[in-house]
Amino acid sequence: MSRGRFITVEGGEGVGKTTNMDYIAGLIRAAGHSLQCTREPGGTPLGERLRAILLDAGHREMDSTCELLLMFAARAQHLAERIRPALARGEWVLCDRFTDATYAYQGYGRGVPLAHIETLERMVQQGLQPDLTLILDMPPALGLQRAGERSAPDRFEREQLAFFERVREGYLARAREAPGRYRVIDATRALPQVQAELREALRPLLETPE
Repeated sequence: MSRGRFITVEGGEGVGKTTNMDYIAGLIRAAGHSLQCTREPGGTPLGERLRAILLDAGHREMDSTCELLLMFAARAQHLAERIRPALARGEWVLCDRFTDATYAYQGYGRGVPLAHIETLERMVQQGLQPDLTLILDMPPALGLQRAGERSAPDRFEREQLAFFERVREGYLARAREAPGRYRVIDATRALPQVQAELREALRPLLETPE
């Protein structure tokens, strides 16, 4: 049995990840693939408990190194319990954020040295990378406006605009460094246009025999 495909969806606050995750999942299932949809931080019972800690607005004092280690602790469990077993069974995995988010938020946003993230990435992932990463991109001011319309802000959403500007630059820098794995999608456009580009980005994977 061949290994399944691993696709991640990235982006800042309010870019439309939830809506477009549902759309992407529909495309993958329509092509006949068994699919696991998941998210980070989270994806497992332990990971979801760590997610609650990380997003809790009451933990404003959390040290950036503590935050980084909690992210990778959740990721290690996620990989061991859910992602690797699914891929080994030949299933596809669609994940709302993965390690690119750590580089963007903890690295570029918080200023954690990228070398520290790289070390943890090697230890936890052991070479596993997504087959395709879709970055939904828009100016942070617009994304935050959209995010603020739907719910009370979590610990990350309470950061200043400058933080999210750095996060966005982190994502775009990652995409420039490895253009073969990333597709940057302009999420400011109308939803049909965004989804048409997502469909085109997925087409090579969906049309490649496993």
